[in-house]
Amino acid sequence: MTKNTCDKDTNCQSCSSAATCSAEEKERHAQQLIDATLKNIRHTFMVLSGKGGVGKSSVSVNLAATLAQQGKSVGILDADIHGPNIPKMLGIADRRPCAAMGPVDGILPIEADCNLRVMSIGFFLNKEEDAIIWRGPMKHGLMKQFLGEVHWGSLDYLIIDLPPGTGDEALSIAHLIKKVDGAVIVTTPQDVALLDSKKSISFCRELKIPRIGVIENMSGMLCPHCRKEINLFKVGGGEQIAKKMKVPFL
Repeated sequence: MTKNTCDKDTNCQSCSSAATCSAEEKERHAQQLIDATLKNIRHTFMVLSGKGGVGKSSVSVNLAATLAQQGKSVGILDADIHGPNIPKMLGIADRRPCAAMGPVDGILPIEADCNLRVMSIGFFLNKEEDAIIWRGPMKHGLMKQFLGEVHWGSLDYLIIDLPPGTGDEALSIAHLIKKVDGAVIVTTPQDVALLDSKKSISFCRELKIPRIGVIENMSGMLCPHCRKEINLFKVGGGEQIAKKMKVPFL
């Protein structure tokens, strides 16, 4: 007979009874741990893009840092398994997470600031050039661990930096959290980036994730001499996409 719930607050790997549980029971227990974690997090937001290199991680870091400076308790989950850049961008790439001490197993996130906690696969790499060569089930397993076994504590905001596209990581996060509070879509003015950003918006719509809006990044630069803005590419594409897809332009 299948058990409905498991009353243990440890992960299955450290449980002496794990061998007697079915895969379905283990999956259900992992979701229990995630749900318990999410009870202490007021808001969860996804930052995603259809194409790489548009500055998505920069937006995630700046958003999290701004909220932390305002006195909010913030976490950043770096869900970009194949390109975990958040530790490097925050200057904490040399740090290593510790196991939680106490009755509940888990991992402590890295404290980048008094109000900013971070978790990334990048902290676990022996060398920064090491590649993560995983298929979908491995990625899904890591997302479960990052959400259910990391001791995030009480947070006002959890910012989830997703990899480009609408693949395994984005789908896993959306299904595991069940009710994401909102998503920010980052694009640049190039036609290819704009095309892919529409796919990200459609992804959110299909999964009923509220679309906070579209950010058009890298549209220009400030001249170091006269401080005048110089357009690097054509501008306004992000706003046009936002209007067409009925999403706010930020």
